[in-house]
Amino acid sequence: MTTQVKSEDGRLARILDGVERVGNKLPDPAILFLILLVAVWVISAALSTMTFTEIDPRSGKEVVITNLMTAESLTTFFSKLVTTFTSFAPLGVVLVAMLGVGVAEHSGFINTALKKMLRVTPKNLMTPAVAVVGIVSHTATDAGYVVVIPLAGVIFYAIGRHPIAGIMAAFAGVSGGFCANFIPSAIDPLLQSFTQAAAQTLDPSLELNPLNNWFFAASSTIPIIAVIWYLTDKVMEPRLMKSTPLNDDIEAPQMDEISDKENRAFRFAGLAMVAAMVAVAVACMPADSTFRDAAGNLSSFGAPLMKSIVPLIFVFFVIPGVVFGFMNGVYKNSADVIKSMTKAMEGMGAYIVMAFFCAQFIAAFSQSDLGVLLAVKGANFLQSLGLPAMVTIVGMICLVGFVNLFMGSSSAKWALIGPVLVPMLMQLGISPDLSQAAYRIGDSSTNIITPLMPYFPLVVVYCQKYVKNTGVGTLIAAMLPYSISLLLLWTAWLLIYWGIGLPLGLGASYTYG
Repeated sequence: MTTQVKSEDGRLARILDGVERVGNKLPDPAILFLILLVAVWVISAALSTMTFTEIDPRSGKEVVITNLMTAESLTTFFSKLVTTFTSFAPLGVVLVAMLGVGVAEHSGFINTALKKMLRVTPKNLMTPAVAVVGIVSHTATDAGYVVVIPLAGVIFYAIGRHPIAGIMAAFAGVSGGFCANFIPSAIDPLLQSFTQAAAQTLDPSLELNPLNNWFFAASSTIPIIAVIWYLTDKVMEPRLMKSTPLNDDIEAPQMDEISDKENRAFRFAGLAMVAAMVAVAVACMPADSTFRDAAGNLSSFGAPLMKSIVPLIFVFFVIPGVVFGFMNGVYKNSADVIKSMTKAMEGMGAYIVMAFFCAQFIAAFSQSDLGVLLAVKGANFLQSLGLPAMVTIVGMICLVGFVNLFMGSSSAKWALIGPVLVPMLMQLGISPDLSQAAYRIGDSSTNIITPLMPYFPLVVVYCQKYVKNTGVGTLIAAMLPYSISLLLLWTAWLLIYWGIGLPLGLGASYTYG
Protein backbone atom coordinates (compact mmCIF):
# COMPACT_ATOMS: atom_id res chain seq x y z
CA MET A 1 0.00 0.00 0.00
CA THR A 2 2.80 2.43 0.91
CA THR A 3 4.56 1.72 -2.39
CA GLN A 4 1.34 2.37 -4.30
CA VAL A 5 0.77 5.70 -2.51
CA LYS A 6 4.33 6.80 -3.23
CA SER A 7 3.89 5.79 -6.86
CA GLU A 8 0.69 7.82 -7.15
CA ASP A 9 2.35 10.81 -5.48
CA GLY A 10 5.25 10.52 -7.93
CA ARG A 11 2.87 10.34 -10.87
CA LEU A 12 1.01 13.44 -9.67
CA ALA A 13 4.29 15.29 -9.20
CA ARG A 14 5.36 14.42 -12.75
CA ILE A 15 2.04 15.61 -14.16
CA LEU A 16 2.20 18.90 -12.26
CA ASP A 17 5.83 19.39 -13.21
CA GLY A 18 4.87 18.87 -16.84
CA VAL A 19 2.03 21.38 -16.61
CA GLU A 20 4.40 23.86 -14.96
CA ARG A 21 7.10 23.43 -17.63
CA VAL A 22 4.64 23.84 -20.48
CA GLY A 23 2.89 26.75 -18.81
CA ASN A 24 6.13 28.56 -18.03
CA LYS A 25 7.13 28.36 -21.68
CA LEU A 26 4.29 30.77 -22.28
CA PRO A 27 5.44 34.39 -22.52
CA ASP A 28 5.13 36.91 -19.70
CA PRO A 29 1.43 37.39 -18.79
CA ALA A 30 1.43 40.90 -20.27
CA ILE A 31 2.73 39.58 -23.60
CA LEU A 32 0.31 36.64 -23.38
CA PHE A 33 -2.63 39.04 -23.23
CA LEU A 34 -1.18 40.97 -26.17
CA ILE A 35 -0.93 37.75 -28.22
CA LEU A 36 -4.50 36.83 -27.28
CA LEU A 37 -5.66 40.30 -28.28
CA VAL A 38 -4.17 39.87 -31.76
CA ALA A 39 -5.67 36.35 -31.94
CA VAL A 40 -9.13 37.75 -31.17
CA TRP A 41 -8.70 40.29 -33.96
CA VAL A 42 -7.74 37.61 -36.47
CA ILE A 43 -10.41 35.11 -35.41
CA SER A 44 -13.12 37.78 -35.39
CA ALA A 45 -12.16 38.79 -38.94
CA ALA A 46 -12.32 35.16 -40.10
CA LEU A 47 -15.65 34.33 -38.41
CA SER A 48 -17.36 37.62 -39.28
CA THR A 49 -17.84 36.32 -42.84
CA MET A 50 -19.74 33.26 -41.58
CA THR A 51 -23.45 32.93 -40.79
CA PHE A 52 -24.49 31.29 -37.51
CA THR A 53 -27.91 29.95 -36.59
CA GLU A 54 -27.37 30.34 -32.83
CA ILE A 55 -29.66 32.94 -31.25
CA ASP A 56 -28.18 35.67 -29.08
CA PRO A 57 -30.41 35.69 -25.95
CA ARG A 58 -29.75 39.40 -25.47
CA SER A 59 -31.26 40.45 -28.80
CA GLY A 60 -33.26 37.45 -29.92
CA LYS A 61 -31.43 37.52 -33.24
CA GLU A 62 -28.76 35.30 -34.78
CA VAL A 63 -25.26 35.70 -33.36
CA VAL A 64 -23.07 37.90 -35.55
CA ILE A 65 -19.32 38.10 -34.95
CA THR A 66 -17.95 41.64 -35.14
CA ASN A 67 -14.88 42.06 -37.32
CA LEU A 68 -12.34 43.89 -35.17
CA MET A 69 -9.87 44.36 -38.03
CA THR A 70 -11.88 46.83 -40.05
CA ALA A 71 -10.61 50.40 -40.23
CA GLU A 72 -13.58 51.57 -38.17
CA SER A 73 -13.05 48.96 -35.43
CA LEU A 74 -9.31 49.62 -35.18
CA THR A 75 -9.91 53.36 -35.01
CA THR A 76 -12.42 52.83 -32.19
CA PHE A 77 -9.94 50.54 -30.43
CA PHE A 78 -7.16 53.14 -30.42
CA SER A 79 -9.45 56.04 -29.56
CA LYS A 80 -10.73 54.15 -26.49
CA LEU A 81 -7.43 52.50 -25.52
CA VAL A 82 -6.77 54.82 -22.57
CA THR A 83 -10.31 54.75 -21.20
CA THR A 84 -10.46 50.96 -21.63
CA PHE A 85 -7.42 50.75 -19.36
CA THR A 86 -8.50 53.32 -16.78
CA SER A 87 -12.03 51.87 -16.57
CA PHE A 88 -10.74 48.31 -16.06
CA ALA A 89 -12.58 47.51 -12.81
CA PRO A 90 -9.97 45.27 -11.12
CA LEU A 91 -7.28 47.94 -11.54
CA GLY A 92 -9.09 50.48 -9.39
CA VAL A 93 -10.11 47.84 -6.87
CA VAL A 94 -6.53 46.65 -6.40
CA LEU A 95 -4.81 50.04 -6.29
CA VAL A 96 -7.29 51.76 -3.96
CA ALA A 97 -7.37 48.82 -1.54
CA MET A 98 -3.57 48.50 -1.59
CA LEU A 99 -3.17 52.16 -0.63
CA GLY A 100 -5.03 51.45 2.60
CA VAL A 101 -3.38 48.08 3.17
CA GLY A 102 0.03 49.72 2.64
CA VAL A 103 -0.56 52.13 5.52
CA ALA A 104 -1.73 49.35 7.84
CA GLU A 105 1.18 47.12 6.82
CA HIS A 106 4.07 49.57 7.04
CA SER A 107 2.83 51.10 10.29
CA GLY A 108 3.12 47.66 11.90
CA PHE A 109 -0.61 47.28 12.56
CA ILE A 110 -1.03 44.18 10.38
CA ASN A 111 2.15 42.62 11.77
CA THR A 112 0.88 43.01 15.33
CA ALA A 113 -2.55 41.70 14.34
CA LEU A 114 -0.88 38.62 12.83
CA LYS A 115 1.12 37.99 15.98
CA LYS A 116 -2.04 38.15 18.06
CA MET A 117 -3.92 35.87 15.67
CA LEU A 118 -1.11 33.31 15.63
CA ARG A 119 -1.27 33.09 19.40
CA VAL A 120 -4.86 31.82 19.33
CA THR A 121 -4.88 29.79 16.08
CA PRO A 122 -3.17 26.37 16.24
CA LYS A 123 -0.62 25.89 13.48
CA ASN A 124 -2.32 22.74 12.22
CA LEU A 125 -5.64 24.60 11.80
CA MET A 126 -4.18 27.54 9.86
CA THR A 127 -5.12 26.12 6.44
CA PRO A 128 -8.85 25.67 7.14
CA ALA A 129 -8.88 29.05 8.90
CA VAL A 130 -7.47 30.72 5.78
CA ALA A 131 -9.96 28.84 3.58
CA VAL A 132 -12.91 29.98 5.73
CA VAL A 133 -11.78 33.61 5.65
CA GLY A 134 -11.35 33.36 1.88
CA ILE A 135 -14.87 32.03 1.43
CA VAL A 136 -16.42 34.63 3.72
CA SER A 137 -14.56 37.42 1.90
CA HIS A 138 -17.05 37.07 -0.99
CA THR A 139 -19.47 39.06 1.15
CA ALA A 140 -17.24 42.10 0.47
CA THR A 141 -17.12 41.51 -3.32
CA ASP A 142 -13.46 41.37 -4.48
CA ALA A 143 -11.85 42.18 -1.13
CA GLY A 144 -10.43 38.66 -0.82
CA TYR A 145 -8.14 39.12 -3.81
CA VAL A 146 -6.43 42.21 -2.45
CA VAL A 147 -6.50 41.48 1.28
CA VAL A 148 -6.91 37.79 2.14
CA ILE A 149 -4.60 36.19 -0.47
CA PRO A 150 -1.45 38.26 0.21
CA LEU A 151 -1.97 38.11 3.98
CA ALA A 152 -2.26 34.33 3.82
CA GLY A 153 1.24 34.20 2.33
CA VAL A 154 2.56 36.38 5.15
CA ILE A 155 0.83 34.26 7.80
CA PHE A 156 2.21 30.97 6.47
CA TYR A 157 5.71 32.42 6.21
CA ALA A 158 5.49 33.76 9.76
CA ILE A 159 4.76 30.30 11.21
CA GLY A 160 7.52 28.60 9.22
CA ARG A 161 5.35 27.19 6.45
CA HIS A 162 5.74 27.77 2.73
CA PRO A 163 4.14 31.15 1.88
CA ILE A 164 3.06 29.96 -1.59
CA ALA A 165 0.99 27.26 0.14
CA GLY A 166 -0.84 29.99 2.05
CA ILE A 167 -1.47 31.94 -1.15
CA MET A 168 -2.77 28.78 -2.84
CA ALA A 169 -5.13 27.95 0.03
CA ALA A 170 -6.50 31.49 0.09
CA PHE A 171 -6.80 31.69 -3.71
CA ALA A 172 -8.72 28.40 -3.73
CA GLY A 173 -11.07 29.71 -1.05
CA VAL A 174 -11.57 33.18 -2.50
CA SER A 175 -11.85 32.22 -6.19
CA GLY A 176 -12.35 28.45 -6.40
CA GLY A 177 -15.10 28.62 -3.79
CA PHE A 178 -16.50 31.87 -5.16
CA CYS A 179 -20.16 30.80 -5.17
CA ALA A 180 -20.12 29.12 -1.76
CA ASN A 181 -20.77 31.15 1.39
CA PHE A 182 -22.78 30.70 4.56
CA ILE A 183 -23.34 34.47 4.61
CA PRO A 184 -25.68 35.78 1.87
CA SER A 185 -23.91 38.12 -0.52
CA ALA A 186 -24.72 40.30 -3.52
CA ILE A 187 -24.06 37.40 -5.91
CA ASP A 188 -27.26 35.66 -4.69
CA PRO A 189 -29.86 38.19 -5.89
CA LEU A 190 -27.78 38.93 -9.00
CA LEU A 191 -27.83 35.31 -10.24
CA GLN A 192 -31.44 34.87 -9.15
CA SER A 193 -32.52 37.81 -11.30
CA PHE A 194 -31.02 36.22 -14.43
CA THR A 195 -32.43 32.78 -13.54
CA GLN A 196 -35.93 34.18 -13.01
CA ALA A 197 -35.84 36.11 -16.29
CA ALA A 198 -34.75 32.95 -18.14
CA ALA A 199 -37.45 30.84 -16.45
CA GLN A 200 -40.18 33.37 -17.25
CA THR A 201 -39.62 32.87 -20.97
CA LEU A 202 -41.36 29.51 -20.40
CA ASP A 203 -43.48 30.34 -17.36
CA PRO A 204 -44.18 34.12 -17.07
CA SER A 205 -45.80 33.74 -13.63
CA LEU A 206 -42.81 31.99 -12.02
CA GLU A 207 -40.98 33.91 -9.28
CA LEU A 208 -37.85 32.82 -7.38
CA ASN A 209 -36.52 33.77 -3.97
CA PRO A 210 -33.22 35.72 -4.08
CA LEU A 211 -31.83 33.24 -1.51
CA ASN A 212 -33.00 30.16 -3.42
CA ASN A 213 -29.50 28.60 -3.21
CA TRP A 214 -28.48 29.83 0.25
CA PHE A 215 -28.66 26.48 2.09
CA PHE A 216 -26.74 24.64 -0.62
CA ALA A 217 -24.16 27.44 -0.89
CA ALA A 218 -23.66 27.34 2.88
CA SER A 219 -23.31 23.56 2.98
CA SER A 220 -20.87 23.68 0.05
CA THR A 221 -18.29 25.28 2.33
CA ILE A 222 -17.81 21.83 3.91
CA PRO A 223 -16.39 20.00 0.84
CA ILE A 224 -14.51 23.12 -0.28
CA ILE A 225 -12.71 23.53 3.03
CA ALA A 226 -11.99 19.79 3.12
CA VAL A 227 -10.44 19.86 -0.37
CA ILE A 228 -8.32 22.92 0.39
CA TRP A 229 -7.16 21.56 3.74
CA TYR A 230 -6.16 18.14 2.42
CA LEU A 231 -4.50 19.28 -0.79
CA THR A 232 -2.58 22.13 0.84
CA ASP A 233 -1.23 20.20 3.83
CA LYS A 234 -0.81 16.72 2.37
CA VAL A 235 -0.04 17.24 -1.32
CA MET A 236 0.95 20.72 -2.44
CA GLU A 237 2.98 22.09 0.47
CA PRO A 238 5.26 19.01 0.70
CA ARG A 239 5.89 19.41 -3.04
CA LEU A 240 6.67 23.11 -2.59
CA MET A 241 9.06 22.44 0.29
CA LYS A 242 11.03 20.03 -1.88
CA SER A 243 11.11 21.88 -5.18
CA THR A 244 10.40 25.59 -4.66
CA PRO A 245 13.07 27.51 -2.71
CA LEU A 246 12.25 31.04 -1.59
CA ASN A 247 13.93 34.29 -2.58
CA ASP A 248 16.86 35.41 -0.44
CA ASP A 249 15.60 38.98 -0.01
CA ILE A 250 12.18 38.35 1.57
CA GLU A 251 11.23 40.77 4.31
CA ALA A 252 10.17 38.38 7.04
CA PRO A 253 7.47 39.63 9.45
CA GLN A 254 8.84 40.20 12.92
CA MET A 255 7.19 37.66 15.18
CA ASP A 256 8.91 38.64 18.42
CA GLU A 257 6.97 39.43 21.58
CA ILE A 258 4.48 42.27 21.49
CA SER A 259 5.68 45.20 23.59
CA ASP A 260 3.45 47.15 25.97
CA LYS A 261 3.70 50.13 23.62
CA GLU A 262 2.52 47.98 20.67
CA ASN A 263 -0.31 46.52 22.75
CA ARG A 264 -1.53 49.98 23.70
CA ALA A 265 -1.24 51.26 20.13
CA PHE A 266 -3.06 48.19 18.80
CA ARG A 267 -5.85 48.60 21.33
CA PHE A 268 -6.54 52.20 20.29
CA ALA A 269 -6.12 51.36 16.60
CA GLY A 270 -8.64 48.54 16.95
CA LEU A 271 -11.09 50.85 18.71
CA ALA A 272 -10.67 53.39 15.91
CA MET A 273 -11.44 50.70 13.30
CA VAL A 274 -14.52 49.53 15.22
CA ALA A 275 -15.71 53.13 15.60
CA ALA A 276 -15.44 53.62 11.82
CA MET A 277 -17.42 50.41 11.22
CA VAL A 278 -20.09 51.43 13.72
CA ALA A 279 -20.37 54.83 12.04
CA VAL A 280 -20.99 53.15 8.69
CA ALA A 281 -23.51 50.74 10.26
CA VAL A 282 -25.41 53.61 11.86
CA ALA A 283 -25.42 55.48 8.54
CA CYS A 284 -26.95 52.41 6.87
CA MET A 285 -29.73 51.86 9.42
CA PRO A 286 -32.32 54.48 8.36
CA ALA A 287 -34.81 53.31 5.75
CA ASP A 288 -33.92 56.34 3.65
CA SER A 289 -30.16 55.93 4.07
CA THR A 290 -28.12 57.14 1.12
CA PHE A 291 -26.29 53.80 1.27
CA ARG A 292 -29.49 52.00 0.16
CA ASP A 293 -30.74 51.57 -3.39
CA ALA A 294 -34.04 52.91 -4.66
CA ALA A 295 -35.86 49.85 -3.26
CA GLY A 296 -34.28 50.27 0.17
CA ASN A 297 -31.87 47.35 -0.15
CA LEU A 298 -28.29 47.37 1.13
CA SER A 299 -27.03 44.15 -0.47
CA SER A 300 -28.00 44.60 -4.12
CA PHE A 301 -25.26 45.26 -6.67
CA GLY A 302 -26.76 48.68 -7.34
CA ALA A 303 -26.78 49.73 -3.68
CA PRO A 304 -24.26 52.52 -2.91
CA LEU A 305 -23.03 50.44 0.05
CA MET A 306 -21.94 47.62 -2.26
CA LYS A 307 -20.30 50.12 -4.59
CA SER A 308 -18.45 51.60 -1.60
CA ILE A 309 -16.90 48.33 -0.39
CA VAL A 310 -13.42 49.05 -1.77
CA PRO A 311 -13.32 52.66 -0.49
CA LEU A 312 -14.48 51.35 2.88
CA ILE A 313 -11.67 48.78 2.87
CA PHE A 314 -9.29 51.67 2.23
CA VAL A 315 -10.74 53.62 5.17
CA PHE A 316 -10.87 50.63 7.52
CA PHE A 317 -7.16 49.97 6.94
CA VAL A 318 -5.94 53.58 6.86
CA ILE A 319 -7.59 54.63 10.13
CA PRO A 320 -6.09 51.92 12.38
CA GLY A 321 -2.83 52.08 10.43
CA VAL A 322 -2.43 55.79 11.08
CA VAL A 323 -3.46 55.53 14.74
CA PHE A 324 -1.11 52.60 15.34
CA GLY A 325 1.76 54.22 13.45
CA PHE A 326 1.67 57.49 15.36
CA MET A 327 1.13 55.89 18.77
CA ASN A 328 3.91 53.37 18.17
CA GLY A 329 6.32 56.01 16.89
CA VAL A 330 6.63 54.59 13.37
CA TYR A 331 5.00 57.69 11.91
CA LYS A 332 6.32 61.13 12.86
CA ASN A 333 4.30 63.22 10.42
CA SER A 334 1.86 62.96 7.50
CA ALA A 335 4.73 62.51 5.02
CA ASP A 336 5.50 59.12 6.61
CA VAL A 337 1.93 57.98 5.90
CA ILE A 338 2.27 58.99 2.25
CA LYS A 339 5.60 57.14 2.06
CA SER A 340 3.77 53.96 3.16
CA MET A 341 1.28 54.38 0.34
CA THR A 342 4.09 55.03 -2.12
CA LYS A 343 5.93 51.90 -1.00
CA ALA A 344 2.76 49.86 -1.45
CA MET A 345 2.40 51.14 -5.01
CA GLU A 346 6.01 50.26 -5.86
CA GLY A 347 5.12 46.58 -5.75
CA MET A 348 2.16 47.05 -8.08
CA GLY A 349 4.17 48.04 -11.18
CA ALA A 350 4.13 44.59 -12.76
CA TYR A 351 0.40 44.22 -12.13
CA ILE A 352 -0.38 47.61 -13.69
CA VAL A 353 1.48 46.61 -16.87
CA MET A 354 -0.39 43.29 -17.01
CA ALA A 355 -3.69 45.04 -16.31
CA PHE A 356 -3.16 47.33 -19.32
CA PHE A 357 -2.94 44.44 -21.79
CA CYS A 358 -5.56 42.37 -19.95
CA ALA A 359 -8.06 45.24 -20.19
CA GLN A 360 -7.52 45.58 -23.93
CA PHE A 361 -7.97 41.83 -24.51
CA ILE A 362 -11.13 41.53 -22.41
CA ALA A 363 -12.68 44.55 -24.13
CA ALA A 364 -11.88 43.15 -27.59
CA PHE A 365 -13.18 39.67 -26.70
CA SER A 366 -16.43 41.20 -25.45
CA GLN A 367 -16.87 43.44 -28.51
CA SER A 368 -16.28 40.55 -30.92
CA ASP A 369 -19.11 38.44 -29.41
CA LEU A 370 -16.89 35.35 -29.65
CA GLY A 371 -17.81 34.56 -26.05
CA VAL A 372 -21.51 34.69 -26.89
CA LEU A 373 -21.01 32.24 -29.76
CA LEU A 374 -18.98 29.87 -27.58
CA ALA A 375 -21.50 29.91 -24.73
CA VAL A 376 -24.62 29.49 -26.86
CA LYS A 377 -23.08 26.76 -29.04
CA GLY A 378 -22.12 24.82 -25.92
CA ALA A 379 -25.58 25.17 -24.40
CA ASN A 380 -27.27 24.10 -27.63
CA PHE A 381 -24.96 21.09 -27.92
CA LEU A 382 -25.83 20.00 -24.39
CA GLN A 383 -29.52 20.38 -25.19
CA SER A 384 -29.20 18.31 -28.36
CA LEU A 385 -27.78 15.32 -26.45
CA GLY A 386 -31.08 14.64 -24.71
CA LEU A 387 -29.45 13.06 -21.67
CA PRO A 388 -31.19 12.02 -18.41
CA ALA A 389 -31.71 14.81 -15.89
CA MET A 390 -28.86 13.93 -13.52
CA VAL A 391 -26.39 13.40 -16.37
CA THR A 392 -27.53 16.67 -17.96
CA ILE A 393 -26.82 18.53 -14.70
CA VAL A 394 -23.28 17.09 -14.63
CA GLY A 395 -22.84 18.00 -18.30
CA MET A 396 -24.04 21.52 -17.55
CA ILE A 397 -21.47 21.92 -14.76
CA CYS A 398 -18.68 20.78 -17.08
CA LEU A 399 -19.88 23.11 -19.84
CA VAL A 400 -19.95 26.12 -17.50
CA GLY A 401 -16.51 25.21 -16.14
CA PHE A 402 -15.13 25.14 -19.69
CA VAL A 403 -16.76 28.41 -20.77
CA ASN A 404 -15.49 29.96 -17.53
CA LEU A 405 -11.92 29.54 -18.83
CA PHE A 406 -12.71 32.20 -21.43
CA MET A 407 -15.39 34.35 -19.79
CA GLY A 408 -14.69 35.44 -16.23
CA SER A 409 -17.86 37.37 -15.42
CA SER A 410 -20.32 35.23 -13.47
CA SER A 411 -23.35 37.30 -14.38
CA ALA A 412 -22.38 37.69 -18.05
CA LYS A 413 -22.04 33.91 -18.54
CA TRP A 414 -25.35 33.20 -16.86
CA ALA A 415 -27.07 35.93 -18.87
CA LEU A 416 -25.92 34.12 -22.03
CA ILE A 417 -26.29 30.46 -21.04
CA GLY A 418 -29.26 30.73 -18.68
CA PRO A 419 -31.91 31.60 -21.28
CA VAL A 420 -31.04 28.37 -23.12
CA LEU A 421 -30.38 25.97 -20.24
CA VAL A 422 -33.00 27.02 -17.68
CA PRO A 423 -36.09 26.55 -19.95
CA MET A 424 -34.55 23.37 -21.41
CA LEU A 425 -34.10 21.85 -17.95
CA MET A 426 -37.58 23.02 -16.88
CA GLN A 427 -38.98 20.90 -19.73
CA LEU A 428 -37.09 17.95 -18.22
CA GLY A 429 -38.79 18.64 -14.87
CA ILE A 430 -35.72 20.32 -13.30
CA SER A 431 -36.38 23.52 -11.37
CA PRO A 432 -34.58 26.80 -12.11
CA ASP A 433 -33.30 26.69 -8.51
CA LEU A 434 -31.41 23.46 -9.19
CA SER A 435 -30.12 24.73 -12.53
CA GLN A 436 -28.71 27.81 -10.80
CA ALA A 437 -27.04 25.69 -8.10
CA ALA A 438 -25.34 23.61 -10.79
CA TYR A 439 -24.23 26.77 -12.58
CA ARG A 440 -22.55 28.08 -9.42
CA ILE A 441 -20.31 25.00 -9.23
CA GLY A 442 -18.99 25.28 -12.77
CA ASP A 443 -18.67 29.05 -12.46
CA SER A 444 -16.37 28.75 -9.43
CA SER A 445 -14.24 25.66 -9.91
CA THR A 446 -12.14 26.74 -12.89
CA ASN A 447 -11.55 30.35 -11.87
CA ILE A 448 -8.19 29.40 -10.39
CA ILE A 449 -6.66 27.87 -13.53
CA THR A 450 -7.39 30.49 -16.17
CA PRO A 451 -4.97 33.37 -16.81
CA LEU A 452 -7.93 35.22 -18.35
CA MET A 453 -9.47 35.74 -14.91
CA PRO A 454 -8.71 39.43 -14.20
CA TYR A 455 -7.13 38.80 -10.79
CA PHE A 456 -4.99 35.84 -11.91
CA PRO A 457 -2.02 38.08 -12.85
CA LEU A 458 -2.26 39.72 -9.42
CA VAL A 459 -1.87 36.35 -7.70
CA VAL A 460 1.21 35.68 -9.87
CA VAL A 461 2.65 38.95 -8.53
CA TYR A 462 1.93 37.87 -4.95
CA CYS A 463 3.81 34.63 -5.56
CA GLN A 464 6.78 36.43 -7.14
CA LYS A 465 7.32 38.23 -3.83
CA TYR A 466 8.48 34.88 -2.45
CA VAL A 467 9.63 33.01 -5.60
CA LYS A 468 10.86 35.34 -8.34
CA ASN A 469 10.57 32.85 -11.20
CA THR A 470 6.88 32.18 -10.60
CA GLY A 471 5.10 32.21 -13.94
CA VAL A 472 1.65 31.54 -15.32
CA GLY A 473 2.48 27.85 -15.64
CA THR A 474 3.67 27.65 -12.04
CA LEU A 475 0.37 28.98 -10.72
CA ILE A 476 -1.76 26.88 -13.08
CA ALA A 477 0.13 23.72 -12.06
CA ALA A 478 -0.26 24.65 -8.40
CA MET A 479 -4.01 25.28 -8.68
CA LEU A 480 -4.93 22.48 -11.10
CA PRO A 481 -5.38 19.82 -8.37
CA TYR A 482 -7.63 22.22 -6.46
CA SER A 483 -9.71 23.00 -9.54
CA ILE A 484 -10.24 19.38 -10.55
CA SER A 485 -10.94 18.27 -6.98
CA LEU A 486 -13.41 21.10 -6.38
CA LEU A 487 -15.21 20.35 -9.64
CA LEU A 488 -15.54 16.62 -8.86
CA LEU A 489 -16.28 16.75 -5.14
CA TRP A 490 -18.61 19.75 -5.35
CA THR A 491 -20.55 18.09 -8.18
CA ALA A 492 -20.82 14.90 -6.13
CA TRP A 493 -21.96 17.01 -3.17
CA LEU A 494 -24.80 18.47 -5.27
CA LEU A 495 -25.89 15.04 -6.49
CA ILE A 496 -25.92 13.66 -2.93
CA TYR A 497 -27.67 16.77 -1.66
CA TRP A 498 -30.23 16.38 -4.43
CA GLY A 499 -30.62 12.66 -3.78
CA ILE A 500 -31.30 13.20 -0.09
CA GLY A 501 -33.70 16.03 -0.88
CA LEU A 502 -32.19 18.65 1.42
CA PRO A 503 -33.55 22.16 0.75
CA LEU A 504 -31.51 24.23 -1.73
CA GLY A 505 -32.61 27.52 -0.22
CA LEU A 506 -35.58 29.68 0.70
CA GLY A 507 -38.65 28.81 -1.35
CA ALA A 508 -36.58 26.53 -3.62
CA SER A 509 -37.47 23.20 -5.19
CA TYR A 510 -35.77 20.50 -7.25
CA THR A 511 -38.57 19.82 -9.68
CA TYR A 512 -40.70 21.88 -12.01
CA GLY A 513 -44.17 21.13 -13.24
